[in-house]
Amino acid sequence: MKLDRTAIDPQDHPQEIAPVPLAPLGRIISQTRFIVLIAVLAVMLVAVSLFLLGSWQAILGLRGAWSAAISGDMSTKSLTVSFLETVTIMLKAVVFYLIGVGLYSLFIAPLNITVAMGIESLTDLESKVISVIVVILATTFLEHFILWEEPLQTLQFAGSLALVVVSLVLFEHMTHRTSRNNDGDKPA
Repeated sequence: MKLDRTAIDPQDHPQEIAPVPLAPLGRIISQTRFIVLIAVLAVMLVAVSLFLLGSWQAILGLRGAWSAAISGDMSTKSLTVSFLETVTIMLKAVVFYLIGVGLYSLFIAPLNITVAMGIESLTDLESKVISVIVVILATTFLEHFILWEEPLQTLQFAGSLALVVVSLVLFEHMTHRTSRNNDGDKPA
């Protein structure tokens, strides 16, 4: 349960309002959180790069699709796979973006966008990233399914992806259950 600080009467709960002065070592340690900026910048650079590469691939894919359509080739198999690859690149960019924005908000300063996305803790960030990863895996399987070149290989690929997805979903479920149990232990 979240604490609404605006509804607290300082006279009833002074320990929840008054800032606790930090010891000199505490001040130094609290400033080390800015080292996370290195990771944030690196991850955001990767996200921007993936967004740009995905956009370029989409442009090339559209150009190829229109060229093929104008010349009379209306096969959609390779076109669909090409666009699914573009979606996969964009989803990977979203994962890096979520991580960058989430880390910044959690360690440096809160951002409105993370609140809007429901990222208020590392568990929330982890949940969002896992959700997008599951979609990436599903999209990747769809690419293989559409191509359908080696049925046995496609089945093995599907089994491998299913194991990974089930593991991620169970991990997320256990994390949320543990989080809910810990929230229930805290006094209101």
